[in-house]
Amino acid sequence: MPSLAGEALFLPSTPGKFKDKSHTMHRQFHRCFASTSTMFLWALFLVVLTASYLSFQSFVDSSSKYLSSAWGGIQWEKQVRASAQIHRLNGLSVLVTGAAGFVGTHVSLALKKRGDGIVGLDNFNNYYDPTLKKARQSLLNSHNIFVVEGDVNDQRMLAKLFDIVAFSHVMHLAAQAGVRYAMENPNSYVHSNIAGLVTLLEACKNANPQPAITWASSSSVYGLNEKVPFSESDKTDQPASLYAATKKAGEEITHTYNHIYGLSITGLRFFTVYGPWGRPDMAYFSFTRNILLGKPITVYRGKNGVNLARDFTYIDDIVKGCVASLDTAKRSTGSGGKKRGPAQYRIFNLGNKSPVTVPMMVGILEKHLKKKAKKNIIEMPGNGDVPFTHANISSAGTELGYKPSTDLQTGLKKFVRWYLSYYGYNHGKFVM
Repeated sequence: MPSLAGEALFLPSTPGKFKDKSHTMHRQFHRCFASTSTMFLWALFLVVLTASYLSFQSFVDSSSKYLSSAWGGIQWEKQVRASAQIHRLNGLSVLVTGAAGFVGTHVSLALKKRGDGIVGLDNFNNYYDPTLKKARQSLLNSHNIFVVEGDVNDQRMLAKLFDIVAFSHVMHLAAQAGVRYAMENPNSYVHSNIAGLVTLLEACKNANPQPAITWASSSSVYGLNEKVPFSESDKTDQPASLYAATKKAGEEITHTYNHIYGLSITGLRFFTVYGPWGRPDMAYFSFTRNILLGKPITVYRGKNGVNLARDFTYIDDIVKGCVASLDTAKRSTGSGGKKRGPAQYRIFNLGNKSPVTVPMMVGILEKHLKKKAKKNIIEMPGNGDVPFTHANISSAGTELGYKPSTDLQTGLKKFVRWYLSYYGYNHGKFVM
């Protein structure tokens, strides 16, 4: 549609009269210029108005998200503070990452039971059925342990947590687990096991006071090592999987933060942890389900028909080692990201020092399930698994008082009892 300024170029200023064209054009030029300037100013005003609106809307949205998101708001802060309350003399205030995970749940319960303040953190990813993680969360909630739903890579969330609670310790158990899954989704291992670890260490480094940190490494760092039993002083430069490589990288990264920033750090190399509330991707767990359903299980063998063996470690023993590592941890020596002196740095094996072959483990399950397994026995593929694990736990025994007491027979019996109760298996089928 033509503008009014455009129409003025073709109409006389006074109806019925004719004026000199040069004078008319001169006035029209000024009108056009004035009109263009006006339009520019109006356009500029609209841009400023729009920008102001968007800025305000962004502020409103941000405020809304803070008040209603999974980790923000007044009510959320109250839950965090309540969960972090210490109920014993000289108790600890612990941030447990991966709190809705297998080990995280058990450690959180053990610490809470003795009166420590616990705040959990978990992103509830779908690596395995999140329903099981939510059930663990409900168990923790019933013991007044609040689990924040968030990712360990979220810098703002971590900063907020450390602003609300002066954590004395961090138990970092959040990680992307599983050896074989790394071949399907390698980026998830870098995201959780490396980037997530660095993000957490940065938050701990900047905290005042700095917490002492215990974190979960893995027996997988021993990789292709053929010397047994595996000792903390052994070389770990031949990882057999990406998972192992990220855990090895984690050990180097934590050493760096210890050296530069004075963070007190203890790494724990777990050996095949099993028990109630365990991970469905673990062999003993999936074997149990398939045996009950009458489905075949795949049992791998090493080269030359050698049976694979694992140093199976019951969850209660692992928990004792985790708690002992917190209790014996010395304070970090830094403040606000600046180191004041050398800080404690430790790595321990937490195993059972009694490897059991996989066929023997299957036999124990058959006994407790009262049902024979249908076995497909094949040679182990090159998927990152190693033929055996065997822990030397003398160092943990000396410094942590670590002494595992549950053999595989006893531990699997407890697991099967929990499994049948949780999944409601009855008369050849699952109730759930």
